[in-house]
Amino acid sequence: LCICFCRDVPSVDIVVWSELPTGAGLGSSAAYAVCLAAALLMVCGAISCPLQEGESTARWTEEELTLINSWAFRGEQVIHGNPSGVDNAVGTWGGALRYQAGKITPLKRVPTLRILLTNTKVPRSTKVLVAGVKEKILKFPAIMNPVLDSIDAISQECQNVLEAMPANSSPEHYPVLEEFFDINQHHLNVLGVGHPSLDRLCQVTASHSLHSKLTGAGGGGCGITLLPPDTSPLTVEAAKQDLCACGFECWETKIGAPGVTLHSCSSLSAQVLHVLTQS
Repeated sequence: LCICFCRDVPSVDIVVWSELPTGAGLGSSAAYAVCLAAALLMVCGAISCPLQEGESTARWTEEELTLINSWAFRGEQVIHGNPSGVDNAVGTWGGALRYQAGKITPLKRVPTLRILLTNTKVPRSTKVLVAGVKEKILKFPAIMNPVLDSIDAISQECQNVLEAMPANSSPEHYPVLEEFFDINQHHLNVLGVGHPSLDRLCQVTASHSLHSKLTGAGGGGCGITLLPPDTSPLTVEAAKQDLCACGFECWETKIGAPGVTLHSCSSLSAQVLHVLTQS
């Protein structure tokens, strides 16, 4: 599908390397689609090469990012059929986005948050989980609709806190976010998208006074754990060891980072350069 905007480009070899596990609810297909769209659009001249001499990284204009996102969404449609467009939008613009009733709105002034990202390695089907939620809503609308309303309220309140944090980074913000994590996770269990592996993840991190919730479709897959600024390295390492002892994979990372970016060779890590040159 992406080749249709590159008819005049000679044959090329495309090397893809990723640390994202596939099928774990982390948007790996969208990351792939966004990078592929950006690369091919630039090669065929549909967007500029934003990297200037001496720069290590650069990003495209808003108009060019919009074009990248539109083609990445086409790729997601090929892979998933009827995607929401959230994953490719986050991959394109980065930061944080609000998705409601099909409308995607980038959030402004959102801080970068440290998290533990844990893969339970439990496979799940998004389609099956979504169908199960729909069935439960149809069966018990008077019970389930208020749960959905509460989840929406949590999302809105969380947005308010995140947008207030850069201007007034108070330590009191993190306990509020931790409570939102806990309440949201309980609601998601009520909807039927929880899993014993995710319960175990939450229990392990809670033993270290950390708060977690599922991410993605649920039913296994991945969970995220908020790491407030005052979290000691010893606490983080102990939590990671206990999670790995459960058979999970665990990484310390950040959310709220920039979206698709063009890198010079000098800005790439030795590991990435080695993979690309060996391919």
